[in-house]
Amino acid sequence: MTQQYDVLIIGGGMVGATVACALGNSPLSVALIEQTTPDAFSPEQAHDMRVSALSIASQQILQTLGVWEAILDMRSCPFKRMRVWETAGDTEFNSSTIDYDALGYIVENRVTQLALLERVKDFSNVTLLCPSRIKNLQYQEGNTTVELEDGTNLSAKITVGADGGQSRLRQAAHIGVTSWDYQQHAMVINVATDYEQQDITWQRFVSTGPQAFLPLSGKNGSIVWYNTPESIKRLKALPYESLLSEMTETFPDCLGKITTILGLASFPLKRQHAQSYVKQGIALVGDAAHMINPLAGQGVNIGLLDAACLAEVLLDADRAGKNIADLTVLKRYERLRRNENLKMMTVMDVFYRTFSNKSLPLKFLRNLGLGLAERITPLKNKVMRGAMGLEGNLPKLAKGESIL
Repeated sequence: MTQQYDVLIIGGGMVGATVACALGNSPLSVALIEQTTPDAFSPEQAHDMRVSALSIASQQILQTLGVWEAILDMRSCPFKRMRVWETAGDTEFNSSTIDYDALGYIVENRVTQLALLERVKDFSNVTLLCPSRIKNLQYQEGNTTVELEDGTNLSAKITVGADGGQSRLRQAAHIGVTSWDYQQHAMVINVATDYEQQDITWQRFVSTGPQAFLPLSGKNGSIVWYNTPESIKRLKALPYESLLSEMTETFPDCLGKITTILGLASFPLKRQHAQSYVKQGIALVGDAAHMINPLAGQGVNIGLLDAACLAEVLLDADRAGKNIADLTVLKRYERLRRNENLKMMTVMDVFYRTFSNKSLPLKFLRNLGLGLAERITPLKNKVMRGAMGLEGNLPKLAKGESIL
């Protein structure tokens, strides 16, 4: 027999699990498929390599869904300040200037996912299938069928693809993507420093690419080092002692003395955008719909906004007696999110290309722009609000409002 649901969500990472929680306690029957159970959290564990800078909009979504306290009970690091500079140009943003306690929060991805999956269990209308692996997935004329490896067959009015950049659902539905590589890699290095937990993130621009620092709880931090693929390969192959020496020479003293390298990983930079977010009976969210330059850490944040928006659109349609799988309903979600995401992707591209260009006139203009941003308060505050996710057409959950 085939198990029937109103909504079937493929992928129980942060974005997919947010869709499930947002539909919790609603009249819709929901199933969430996640292939791997995340490891349990222990405060004694070292910080994971994969962390995200959650914006205030993301924090509002998670708090409204009843998830935020569970995250705080595990581990997070609020930051109040953000510094951006290049040689002579320099600006620092501080949340207190617009009456917020923080610009955002650095949280390990696994911590956010664990809190969301635990919350999913509170909803009688949501079935969590984890760990469950998909054996076969087919899409035909608005009908998606999923067969799990244990033989279970599932179908739903609408199937949500939250299954990452290589989305099986997107491929099954023959939705194309526009993509390109940035010809640059990023290396993430978790370090211990002499400083206690800091309240600042910073990003410095040099000729080889950006260098970033994200504070973590305790005397810990996450360094993101952008460079050519060849340079990252060389750095990654160094013994930790040699890499520590190069980092000490390369990164500024304001980090506090880096005492230990705790772990590292690297990945190529890529942009990807689905040519459509929806088809009859299908909606894509998060990385399945878009992959963005990680320069300002907005990938997860716009994914959570996708999740909040899609849930709102589906519940509005259901209350109005509409078929939630109808393309006219799903197109509303696409209209609300695709242009917003495209704007963010374009801003990140312009920012990346502007600061990676070695032209001396452009370098002068960059420094001039940073200097002006430092002195013009309204401009500075607008940039800050944008980074916090407080600008644009926000879904209700991002404003702390219920959608039930």
